[in-house]
Amino acid sequence: AECSKLLENTFRLVNIALVSEFTIVAEKLGISIWEVIEAAKTKPFGFMPFYPGPGIGGHCIPDDPVYLSWKAKKMGFKTKMVDLASYIGHFMPKYVVQRTKEILSRKGISLKGAKILVLGVTYKKDVKDLRESPALDIIEELQRNKSTVGFYDPLISHLKIGSINLKREALVSGSLKKYDCLVVVTDHSGLDYQFLQKHSKQIFDTRNVYKRKYSNVEVL
Repeated sequence: AECSKLLENTFRLVNIALVSEFTIVAEKLGISIWEVIEAAKTKPFGFMPFYPGPGIGGHCIPDDPVYLSWKAKKMGFKTKMVDLASYIGHFMPKYVVQRTKEILSRKGISLKGAKILVLGVTYKKDVKDLRESPALDIIEELQRNKSTVGFYDPLISHLKIGSINLKREALVSGSLKKYDCLVVVTDHSGLDYQFLQKHSKQIFDTRNVYKRKYSNVEVL
């Protein structure tokens, strides 16, 4: 039973890592990974869709494969694929910040000193759970780059990142307009994404919430 759970979560990690790496390549080629996945889904066999995002989170996918790797090493075997998949999963928050930097740079704005609003900080939508959430790594990376960071999550009112306490922002037009970029990290249900698009200067959508093209929205 334990091995079946390890296999399930390792399978998910490896496939998420594959599509995450493919996302980076597709972006450099100027191709939408979301369109690529939709096209691949039309094959009636041999393909199971996995989707990119800002990183891995929760208490299963980030941790179970690490335990498997540790156990294998104790028996003299190195799980190279699992280790690489884990590395890619944990790299994605840095990639999100890198892309945010590039988006702002095209508008003549430096990431240093920029005001960034992180939308959604729980590790998955509609769940009040911060364990291993990639949003926390994204916020830390933004802070390391000297950005001013705020957050909004309907399920979380306060965050403590290192020595910094953050209080949930209000999603009103006035507060949205003070931010240089809104980064959609967790796509909670029930949020008015059209309102956010209308009142935000720039949005970086890591969850493909905005399937239509808008001039102020860039999708992962």
